[in-house]
Amino acid sequence: MDNAKNLLLLFERPQEPVFLPKGDKKKKVINAPTEFLNEKHKTYITTVVSRLGESNETVPVPKISIPPMDEFLVLKRDEAFSLFIDKHRALAGKLINLFLSVKTVGHLMAVGVYAREHLNPQLFSYAFAVALRHRPDTKDLPIPSVVHSFPDKFVENRVIGRAREEVTIVPEENRTPIEIPKDFTASDLDEEHRLHYFREDIGVNLHHWYWHQVYPGRGPRQVIDKDRRGELFFYMHQQIIARYNCERLANSLKRVARLTEWSQPIKEAYFPKLDRLISKRSYAGRVANAKLQNLARTVDDSFVDVQQLEHWRDTILDAINKGVVVDRNNREVPLDEFGGIDILGNIIEATELSINPQLYGNLHNQGHNMISLIHDPDHRHLEEPGVMGDVATAMRDPIFYRWHAFIDSILQKFKATLPRYTEAQLNYPGIEVTGVEISTENAPANTLNTFWQKSDVNIANGLDFQKTGDIFVRVTHLQHQLFTYQITVDNASGRARSGTCRIFLAPKQDERGNPWQFQEQRTMFMELDKFKVDLTPGSNRITRMSTQSSVTIPFERTYRDVAKRPTDDAGIAEWNFCGCGWPQNMLVPRGKQEGMPMELFVMISNYDDDRVDVEFNGRCDDAYSFCGLKDRLYPDRRSMGYPFDRQARDGVKTLQEFLTPNMRVTNVNVKFTNRVFMRQPK
Repeated sequence: MDNAKNLLLLFERPQEPVFLPKGDKKKKVINAPTEFLNEKHKTYITTVVSRLGESNETVPVPKISIPPMDEFLVLKRDEAFSLFIDKHRALAGKLINLFLSVKTVGHLMAVGVYAREHLNPQLFSYAFAVALRHRPDTKDLPIPSVVHSFPDKFVENRVIGRAREEVTIVPEENRTPIEIPKDFTASDLDEEHRLHYFREDIGVNLHHWYWHQVYPGRGPRQVIDKDRRGELFFYMHQQIIARYNCERLANSLKRVARLTEWSQPIKEAYFPKLDRLISKRSYAGRVANAKLQNLARTVDDSFVDVQQLEHWRDTILDAINKGVVVDRNNREVPLDEFGGIDILGNIIEATELSINPQLYGNLHNQGHNMISLIHDPDHRHLEEPGVMGDVATAMRDPIFYRWHAFIDSILQKFKATLPRYTEAQLNYPGIEVTGVEISTENAPANTLNTFWQKSDVNIANGLDFQKTGDIFVRVTHLQHQLFTYQITVDNASGRARSGTCRIFLAPKQDERGNPWQFQEQRTMFMELDKFKVDLTPGSNRITRMSTQSSVTIPFERTYRDVAKRPTDDAGIAEWNFCGCGWPQNMLVPRGKQEGMPMELFVMISNYDDDRVDVEFNGRCDDAYSFCGLKDRLYPDRRSMGYPFDRQARDGVKTLQEFLTPNMRVTNVNVKFTNRVFMRQPK
């Protein structure tokens, strides 16, 4: 494991030569064979190494025969890399496979050094990270967060410039965090800017990036074929839309409008104010009322028409209406309630698990691609993709949510074809939830308090060709006061029972201030937690902290400062898969200053019907609702989003009519305080 840890050095300062100092306090130097270096670096290695002296620890790299890599050179080192471009996804899949095929850790170090020196830094970093996560001899390595390697994806360009100046001039002991303005991308003249704190939250975007690393769309079968992967694609993104819609209501905006009229202008503009450090170009902005156009870009082999998107959409909808899809061998496969959503998720995202990519196409990815290149669809201006073309930045753009509201609507159409849950499928005989309350310190019962918080993030390892030492940026993000669930459950069955406690939250009123119809409200429910409970006969009192959520990960794991990574094996294991998870600071929606009425839903379902034979080992299991469990089955037999994933049984018009005795709803008030507090590091 000690030797394997040296592989992590290859993520630091991605544009620098491998032989410049790396690691904690920059005391390690990779001693690579000269022939592994690119031509430019070969010229200067002797001069640089002699200047460094011999005080650094040397990391030896074996001289081996390197597998051919010429096919990866088609993506130049200074080009933008996008997982939504088919050519780039194919390259990434092949490179992942190459890294997985290397027999030993020592040889992987050699191949990694060569690839890092010659290939596109973003392509290398992505493929190398995915491979390390899935190799048996490296899967527990503490892979650093992308925010430390590529801070340009998250931090305003002016702040990057100030950080470079700071590390060059100011001694480390005298440096102070550089503050990122809370709302730097637009003014209040743009109503969509009211949601900047959600869309541009670093933790939110890191979650999206981590998820696509844990669940890559291309690569060896053992890497992409994870339990219920297609369904998880649907559910994770559906929950993002539910959360975004709640934030829109909190800001007096309508729910997000699906992007369905592709011949019409897109009214939303977006200018990200981010620079690409690799290509030395800015992420392109999008003016208001831009129109989708056919792509014809030879540079990245992007050739797709708007009409082709429409054809794929119609073909998928036709399959949903018929209840069957056709596989690659022209055989019909039913879209049933047990695996249909998984099949459709893989079709729409167009992973290598798609049952028939020739027929059903590449709807999700090409939509991202077409939107990200709306400013230069035929490459006549030599422009690179906008933020929608990068999984680390896509959620910053308002159009991400309109596009995914459309994607979600297709999958919801399928859900509407499934049998509706009967009372027997929802009820848990003998179990009744008799009380639900939220407790927050120094606040009335059932009150959730939100506010702004400032936190510091270290970006030193992403500043290439700069002096060493930490440099922090200070971000302002949404935060909430910690709270506790107090749930009372009566077990009248006469014997010990087990159940799954499912907790959801949804706005009580729609954008007009009217009570919801259940059919609309069910898609607004945000999962807050899910956990097993053991119930003794009689009354049971369940206490659960908000920090124990099955959806979120804590601040420290979201940002994963590589300088503070653990050294013990148990701690290291949490660093790999465990970066995936919704940021804990965004568990609770912002609410309103006067208070926003919401409904807290608690259900105890029958564990015998939920149970999956899988062990929780305590390592990165806490965000399984969105990210699953590492190398294990998804730990819930029910459909993701149960009981709100299907339309209600006949006669149910409201949430109250939907309830069975094992469910309970409590009114909750979410109050926002427009004040800023400094986070106290642990």
